[in-house]
Amino acid sequence: MSPAGNEVHVDVEGRTLRITSLDKVLYPRTATTKGEVLNYYASVSGVLLPHLRDRAVTRIRWPHGVQGDSFFEKNAPSGTPSWVRTATVPTTGSRATRNRSGPDSDTIRFPVCDDLATLTWLVNLAALELHVHQWQVTKAGRPRHPDRLVIDLDPGEPAGLHECCQVALKVRDSLAERGLTCSPVTSGSKGLHLYAALPRKLDSDGTTALAKEVAEDLQKADPGSITATMTKAKRPGKVFLDWSQNSGSKTTISPYSLRGRERPTVATPITWEEVEQGAEDPLGLEQFRFEEVLERIQDHGDLFDSRV
Repeated sequence: MSPAGNEVHVDVEGRTLRITSLDKVLYPRTATTKGEVLNYYASVSGVLLPHLRDRAVTRIRWPHGVQGDSFFEKNAPSGTPSWVRTATVPTTGSRATRNRSGPDSDTIRFPVCDDLATLTWLVNLAALELHVHQWQVTKAGRPRHPDRLVIDLDPGEPAGLHECCQVALKVRDSLAERGLTCSPVTSGSKGLHLYAALPRKLDSDGTTALAKEVAEDLQKADPGSITATMTKAKRPGKVFLDWSQNSGSKTTISPYSLRGRERPTVATPITWEEVEQGAEDPLGLEQFRFEEVLERIQDHGDLFDSRV
């Protein structure tokens, strides 16, 4: 590693990366610097990369820290190193996100984060949040059928994480009745994500329909606490079961990704025992900060259910 002012050149798995602005504060509330963010991602790479591998990555970048403007980025940016794996994927998204320079204007050239060098390169671009689809790409870059189903539990105030935990137990039971085992992850924001492994038989439309069925059945059973309706006016005091993130064009924050919130919270795999505690005690579960996540990994490894 050779320092050059507030810049270093570092060797990562045989790749030389230019890392800049290490002392830039990205989270002013906690004085967390870009260097600390890079260290966090390097430290969790062993458990994070399996959740990113073979998946197209959408990033949210905060070049001036979380107090500044952010932007979504899907396409691999100009200057992407030649060694970064990419996948050119057809899209039905907005024209603003399309790769207009390619021969096919209805595609996006996503980076695929399979290794620590690519992860470090992305984070150096202030990509605090890493979002992925529920499907993987083949070696040729073509999307496969989804390998997992996700339901995002999003509380409408005054409901919070306590209510999400109560509803999560009902979602778990509903999925179990359909032969699916799910694993809980805090969103790092307000709620929870539940992931269930899928056999590669359902396409994205079929997976979305299944998730919507689960959400609507639970809404019918408990309309006072649960809504499957996207209309925000119908969410206050309820937990919205967002089934739409199973769409082929939608993404979900990756487990172990930081969030661009006031504090450096993390989408954190947890145990069902922790969810049950959170359902009983309004103070029984909180969103985890990155320091806590590092301690959890050191003590327990990856708590994400290996069947998912």
